[in-house]
Amino acid sequence: MSPPLVVSLSGLDVQVLDRCADFGADLDQRAVPLSLLIAPHPAPHAAVLDWVAGRMAARDAVSLHGFARAAPGLRSRLAPAAGLPAHEAGLHLVAAASILERLGLRTKSFIPPRWLGSPGTITALRRRGFSVCADAVAVRELATGRVHRGRIRVIGPGERAEPWWCRALVLGAGRAARRGRPVRLAVDSGVLRKPTARQAVLDAIDLALHHGARPVTYASFGVPGGL
Repeated sequence: MSPPLVVSLSGLDVQVLDRCADFGADLDQRAVPLSLLIAPHPAPHAAVLDWVAGRMAARDAVSLHGFARAAPGLRSRLAPAAGLPAHEAGLHLVAAASILERLGLRTKSFIPPRWLGSPGTITALRRRGFSVCADAVAVRELATGRVHRGRIRVIGPGERAEPWWCRALVLGAGRAARRGRPVRLAVDSGVLRKPTARQAVLDAIDLALHHGARPVTYASFGVPGGL
């Protein structure tokens, strides 16, 4: 079976919306959907929401990215994501999901903060009806227990985009696809300001496609027959 290729985009903001739209258009040319990671805080600008709605009407999908801010009665400091207990994770998930629903967005896929999720978070996600959790090392189908192992490659605004970094990103994505492993690229919108890094992401996608990777979203993992 062809390995999945998942490209996610986070940090959606009105100041970088034009760059996000251009990046989305580049992926459209490659028939690669975006997993749009929406944090429950702060509320996205109306222009961003309109763009997200248009993308979802095509083939993109939304994933809840992280928890809501601490609510009354909860600790003001979130426990480290890797150690968050199920009860507290569940309370934060309820708050976060309700925020997205008020924005007109619904999703059953979840990305934990910093891509680090605790066993308690997994338990809470199952209890709350979520179907997918994607962390730093795997994508987890919560209903079936199936685990698709493949580490995340995060492309953030702090990357210096030196030639060695770009080469490593491209070759790593190609190598994973060639070996039949999931290719997961997490792009922060801030990196789209850097032409060299942006081109490296596109080259990594092209090489993964060349080696037979199949473009999907994180939401696809929770749909029967979606992979």
